[in-house]
Amino acid sequence: MVVQGEWAGETVGPDVWESCRELIPAGSVFAFLAEHRGVLFPAEMFADMYPSANGRPSMPPQVLAAAVVLQSLHGLSDFETVQELRCDLRWKAACGLGLHDTAFDPSLLSYFRRRLARSARPHRIFDAVREVVRATGVLRGKHRRALDSAVLDDAVATQDTVTQLVSAIRAVIREVPQAAGVATGQCTAHDYSSPGKPRIVWNDEEARAALVDALVGDALRLLGHLPEQNLGEKAANAVGLLALVAGQDVEPADDSDGRDGRWRISRGTTSERVVSTVDPDSRHIHKTRSHYQDGFKAHLAMEPETGLVTAVELTPGAGPAHHEAVIGLGLLADEDRPLDVLGDTAYSTAQARAALTEAGHRLFLKPAPLRPVVPGGFTLDDFAIDTAGNTVVCPRGETAELRPPSGMHQQRKAVFTAEQCVGCELRKRCTKTRADRIVTIRPHHDLMAEARRQASTDPGWQDTYRRWRPPVERAVAWLAHRGNRRLRYRGTIANNTWLHHRAAALNLRRLINLGLTRANHTWHLNMAPG
Repeated sequence: MVVQGEWAGETVGPDVWESCRELIPAGSVFAFLAEHRGVLFPAEMFADMYPSANGRPSMPPQVLAAAVVLQSLHGLSDFETVQELRCDLRWKAACGLGLHDTAFDPSLLSYFRRRLARSARPHRIFDAVREVVRATGVLRGKHRRALDSAVLDDAVATQDTVTQLVSAIRAVIREVPQAAGVATGQCTAHDYSSPGKPRIVWNDEEARAALVDALVGDALRLLGHLPEQNLGEKAANAVGLLALVAGQDVEPADDSDGRDGRWRISRGTTSERVVSTVDPDSRHIHKTRSHYQDGFKAHLAMEPETGLVTAVELTPGAGPAHHEAVIGLGLLADEDRPLDVLGDTAYSTAQARAALTEAGHRLFLKPAPLRPVVPGGFTLDDFAIDTAGNTVVCPRGETAELRPPSGMHQQRKAVFTAEQCVGCELRKRCTKTRADRIVTIRPHHDLMAEARRQASTDPGWQDTYRRWRPPVERAVAWLAHRGNRRLRYRGTIANNTWLHHRAAALNLRRLINLGLTRANHTWHLNMAPG
């Protein structure tokens, strides 16, 4: 009887692992998968992906899972992966192919990843390796987790405003029923059936401005004249994307010449701006103030002593919901005991600190430095702030009452009147205004003030941070190694699936280097981690 999700075929030629075992490097990922592939990725692990006999794959899911792990480990394309499976004895042995097997069409790997991504457990390969980590007990007694993120370049080219508008209009015409007929009468700025950009004199500023105005007009008229109808997923996405790109980069033009209703490219930058209609999830990401990339953010938590990644997540790079501090909380959600949590200033927000402290974790998150109102002047920490007693004492010794919270952000304020500041020899270091000096206290002030004090004065805190924070940067370098700084796929879901496979492959390699073996149906390590 064939188990659902199991291959019913036979290998071609002698089994490579049985006949050529001495040629496969001992202690390699290839040898490990050759010997333990069936235990690590049993057939029943993928049964829900192939619920009927008609859905049974042409290759065993165990073979495809092993191939995906090796592909992620070596940073190969689908075509390159299949070439290795056809020509390399190590790959054949690892995946259980016969000596004369020609593997399969590269599209099968894409099909397998799509099935995984759409399943109820899209990260089951990462979870399977994580279960091996748990079974070995290698993390037992390890009470540190380091958090970090890295920007990964997207797989598409950034598009300018004109290209995005033209592409989005074409997508609506192509995907939405009756849109082509509407476009014939309403869209006149460009022939959208022809390839390439509109033909204008691109170094003529007036010509570019007129084109942008005309394209936005086409987009708005097309959206406004589409008939009411129920749209499928692709058509609805096309309409939504056109509405987004038609408004994200433009603003009403100056109508001082008597013309109104015109559009021009905005002078500012739109928050969470879509940079390409080919991959609408990609974003501009500022890792520093002076440097940005287009792509996604890979977030990870790792145990710094063993180098094992405990959780990963890939997100679009912009927006408060994708901030490191928010994602970092999710990366630690499965931890069931108090930890020493290490991270840079991105993770040291007041909300994140409050949540992690409430969960019982000890925090080694580098606090962001305070910026004084006057360069080189006083910061908030130079004031004596008693949030319980509702008083604030300035560096000169003047006292102001801390008022109750106001506004949606629950900020509290203390006002030092101009009269209190008259004749103060420290005023030039305190404020630039001649009126009242206002001190704003945000929620969790005491928590943040204690964090800054600890980071600047506690030698134990400083030693722990310096010793255990840097290893996470090495883990980030491993993720991006072998050309993996640039992603191969489009969209958050596909790239998040890849990231989990990459982390699973790196964890498996690390476990093997630590002496991973299986005896008496149990995973264990033959050597101490180091």
